[in-house]
Amino acid sequence: MTSIKFLSFVAVLLIAPGFGQTGVSQKNSITDADIQLLRSDVQADKNDIIAHTMEFSDSESKAFWPLYRDYARDQQAIGGERVQLIRDYAENVSSLDDGKAKDISQRLLSVEARYVELRQEYWPKFEKALGAKRAARFYQVDNRLSLLVNLQLASEIPLVR
Repeated sequence: MTSIKFLSFVAVLLIAPGFGQTGVSQKNSITDADIQLLRSDVQADKNDIIAHTMEFSDSESKAFWPLYRDYARDQQAIGGERVQLIRDYAENVSSLDDGKAKDISQRLLSVEARYVELRQEYWPKFEKALGAKRAARFYQVDNRLSLLVNLQLASEIPLVR
């Protein structure tokens, strides 16, 4: 459970820099190098949680981890877009007009759709590597980790005014 709390905390640091208690953006004090380091730490924690929860056999492990590395890489690419979206929102939150609100909303919908498309793309690969039941279990674990991050983000990012 400690790893999950750490994952959520680091995700907020990673994804939502610039938000303070007032919700007004400030100059980002976190660098791209900091973000990359935090992302690698988060990924290591995710790997530990997945390994512990899935309890892979040797053959499952050999089939799963190379595939998961590709999946995680693709998730991180989408996550980079999400980071930029949150940065844009943080820079504009105090002066958001209808046009910018629409742009940010459309970009958010696109990012969310890409996450779903990625999961759909990888399902047959995980099913082949693990079987349907074990792949479903992995998707549950992956979804729970994503929900934790999203919940933490939702609590930190101010609503549009």
